[in-house]
Amino acid sequence: MTLLLLPAVGLTALRLGDPSWGPAVRAVSFAPYALPLYAAALVVGGIVHARWRGRLELVPVALAAVGLALHGWWLAPYWLGPNPPAARGAEPLVVVTSNLFQGEGDALGLVELASAEEADLLVVNEVTGPALRRMRSAGLDDVLPYSVGGPETDPVVGTMVFSRVPLSEPRRLDTPLGSWKVDVGGPGGLTLLAVHPSAPLDADGWRRDHDTVRRAAVRGGADLVVGDLNATLDHAPLRRLVDAGYRDAVELTNAGYRPTWPENGLFGPLGVLPALVQIDHVLVGEDLAARSARTVALGGTDHRAVVAVLAPQ
Repeated sequence: MTLLLLPAVGLTALRLGDPSWGPAVRAVSFAPYALPLYAAALVVGGIVHARWRGRLELVPVALAAVGLALHGWWLAPYWLGPNPPAARGAEPLVVVTSNLFQGEGDALGLVELASAEEADLLVVNEVTGPALRRMRSAGLDDVLPYSVGGPETDPVVGTMVFSRVPLSEPRRLDTPLGSWKVDVGGPGGLTLLAVHPSAPLDADGWRRDHDTVRRAAVRGGADLVVGDLNATLDHAPLRRLVDAGYRDAVELTNAGYRPTWPENGLFGPLGVLPALVQIDHVLVGEDLAARSARTVALGGTDHRAVVAVLAPQ
């Protein structure tokens, strides 16, 4: 039972805090997996107590029960909870986001996905020049003719927004991997943040990037924050964005826990495992409703794409 409780309690402690050490920040991503550990510890502890009737066994049993309840409460919104409806007759807004893994992802498959979903907005992280050319040769401009960002402004990889309707002049956010603020559809339209904060390999830089994104969202009245945020809803910086009024479309629609990374075998033999953590998000402000959300496998990249159907409230 101790072997189950030790990692579970460690994950709980990390989730309750706001660690600044890189490995601890990355470990927070796996906080949801404490729940099955607590459940298993509760079963084992219950069996031990039933057999030997010792009072000492009740301590780890109680600890497992508390941990199970706490993580259940944190995870419950993925399946339960209110989802404000869209306004009557509101036109749907289909948003797709994907990380192309430094241009190695299936560009043709992404264009086909955007076309099949009749996407209104496509946010793509880690676009390279060759990947952009492949996307355009596959007919992306016929589906989403307007765009901002890209390898023209980010020499190695960039973040791009593709849209069915015109986009305003974008404003670059101060994140090394490329993030943009842009208005969609002109005056009276939506304000989008297409973002890609740093990975928490450099925890200080990761935290600065999230502070930049949150300030831009709150001060600029953003309606959408979309992209590879390199953070889960268990991370304190993303929880602060939620506290500011932004909700993840997957969580809002009670679509269940939908991990997006890693998807393509980054860990050698362990690559056969499915994605484990959700770091790609479509976050909506208080004026938008989420009708549905799901993730989609895309070849060649370590991220699953996210497809969200939204509408004005």
